[in-house]
Amino acid sequence: MISSVASRRHVIADDLRAQISTGRIKAGERLPSETQLAARYTVSTATLRGALALLQAEGLVEKVHGKGNFVSPALHRITYVGGGNLTQPAPSLHISIRTTKIRARGHLSALLRVPTDSPLIEFHCLSHDGNSPHSLARVYIPRDLAPAVIPDESAWPATMATPLAKVQERLCARLPTPAEADTLRISPTLSVLAITRVAADAAGRVVEAALLTLPGDRAEAVFTTHHTTEDRRAEG
Repeated sequence: MISSVASRRHVIADDLRAQISTGRIKAGERLPSETQLAARYTVSTATLRGALALLQAEGLVEKVHGKGNFVSPALHRITYVGGGNLTQPAPSLHISIRTTKIRARGHLSALLRVPTDSPLIEFHCLSHDGNSPHSLARVYIPRDLAPAVIPDESAWPATMATPLAKVQERLCARLPTPAEADTLRISPTLSVLAITRVAADAAGRVVEAALLTLPGDRAEAVFTTHHTTEDRRAEG
């Protein structure tokens, strides 16, 4: 019985997904009520909600409290290029930046290699695709290195004027924290691409730490390695 219900849930999700991908149900359109859909597919409301949950987790359907289920607008993809660059060519994408003075605690002290309570500036950068949150970056800089002029939307999220000598990046796929899911308005079951970027200057001082959260349904990371002639000889 359990496998039958699960199978039916996936069949319904596949059918709705096909209607969305072919444009029969358009972006922004409200789906019929859950009761109507359950009757159409001759299943219980619980089974129908299970099918919708699959589409919500994929970012295809968004449930708006008190209004119903809507087909999510087609979001532009975002590409993270190794070295700290985010490509967001679509004109509909814009960024809001909020700055806060904070003190280094826990993992921030470790990332920036500074004593606890060291003064920092946090840049909270939230990009939007139209009215929908798109990606999140939190950039931390020692306060004595913070730029005199706070960057505007044209800076994403590179805020450093200090020449960088080393950039270390760590990537992992994980589930979003409750705060991230709420900020990005994504399902807590949708994996995100989490990138931790730590940059140091020529003297070895860590001058910037960035925590990027990119929803997995719209993000990819690209890294390019350039080999010199000496590298090729060493490999041979």
